[in-house]
Amino acid sequence: MHFSIPDTQEFIDATDNTYVGYNIHINGLFHCTVRYKQLHSLHEQLARNLDISLPAFPPKKFFPLTTNQQEERRLSLEKYIQTIGQNPVVNNSGMLNGFLLNAQQETIGGPSNNEFMDIFLMNGCKITINVSTGDHSGSVLEKVYKSLRLPEEYYSYFVLFIVAHDEANSVHLLRKLQNFESPFITIKHLHVIGSKVVLGKNYWDVGYDLKIMDNEVAMNLLYIQAVAEINWGWIPITDELRNKLTVLKKHGKKKEYLDIVRTSKYYGYIHFAPCLCDYPQPDSKVLVAIGRNELNLRILNDGEQCEEVFKVSRMRCWRITTVQNGSERGGEESDEFSLELSFEYLIAKNQLQWVTITSEQAILMSVCLQAMIDELLSKTVDSNNKAQEVSQKSWIYVMRNGQSITVGSSSNEESEESKKNRCIKQPSKSEPIMKKLADRLSVVKIKKSSDVRSNISSKVQGKQTLEYDMENNAFRMIDDDDL
Repeated sequence: MHFSIPDTQEFIDATDNTYVGYNIHINGLFHCTVRYKQLHSLHEQLARNLDISLPAFPPKKFFPLTTNQQEERRLSLEKYIQTIGQNPVVNNSGMLNGFLLNAQQETIGGPSNNEFMDIFLMNGCKITINVSTGDHSGSVLEKVYKSLRLPEEYYSYFVLFIVAHDEANSVHLLRKLQNFESPFITIKHLHVIGSKVVLGKNYWDVGYDLKIMDNEVAMNLLYIQAVAEINWGWIPITDELRNKLTVLKKHGKKKEYLDIVRTSKYYGYIHFAPCLCDYPQPDSKVLVAIGRNELNLRILNDGEQCEEVFKVSRMRCWRITTVQNGSERGGEESDEFSLELSFEYLIAKNQLQWVTITSEQAILMSVCLQAMIDELLSKTVDSNNKAQEVSQKSWIYVMRNGQSITVGSSSNEESEESKKNRCIKQPSKSEPIMKKLADRLSVVKIKKSSDVRSNISSKVQGKQTLEYDMENNAFRMIDDDDL
């Protein structure tokens, strides 16, 4: 997960005291607002329940913080949550996921039941299910599976995504929904035109297709997605092949249709909007596609197109850089931000080269790379070495107003007494700010505060940058045969 705390908000509690709320963004989108004491409580419980070494938590202060101290705390909390977010043991723990889910609920005003939510298949067909705001993505998925009558052994092969259509009717994948969030809350407050929650494949290795095509429901989902990706232009095909597929589609020969499409180039890839790259030369216009253990770069040059392929196993590391573009007038900083994905690639033996892609979807690209690498590594790691889970015993979620909720670590269930103690609405003086924060869910870019000071930030040529590094554990798998 890519965490950031780009800025803060001031709130007024029921006793007219002000406090600072830290706005947490995950994978490039606003997720929730929390207080210092809430993160401190999470840290203490993680330290007690997980047999790992955690980074030091930013210390408490006994006196009101100055403006500079508040900024230093924001940066320290951001560094802390980024560090634990890269630890697979913490990242996969029910406690962290439960904390983030409860914080998201609290941010929008508390839980509600008997909500109706539309889940779409790739062909536009709609499934309406009954949910609560406390249902995380796994819970919502299970209801969708049951509605489709998909056997349980196929559950892990499909997941929920947020997809949006732009004015040109091009399709953009925004991100995969995770168990740390409520799909109902996320999509309701994501004010992106044409966005909806869709069901799609949850794997990169197209070989898994063969394992699930024996089931009619699972095969139908694969077929629906293949047809959609051809219609979107994600899988380019010739007119001759299109005519052949049209005939197969007309006669309902789904397996035969899939057998042909699966051999097509770019089947199993996620495609991204046109963007810029410094390879092979600065400001090259490119189309990025990620799939089949590679990042594919189609370089658009004077109406011609050439292709470069970068294997994920040969990326030593990569980073996300948030760039704040400086104003040309008077050196003032602007509110314009751009995102860059840079990866260090093994071009040849003992020769590494950095490649940088500038795109609003840079974080999604990074998430895709990490998911692909995790899948690669899962095939080589003994199943006994899976990430440690928090024990089944309950844990405590501390709310902003100081009240506590007892939560089950694995199921995110609350006791009846805790549900009664939960505040359904925030204090009235906080509501205008809460509405403002809900509106900010539509922000796709990460916005760093204008006064960023950190040991990893720098200002170069009127640009301010903040880097977020990721190591590639699959890089160690390379041998001479791969070069």
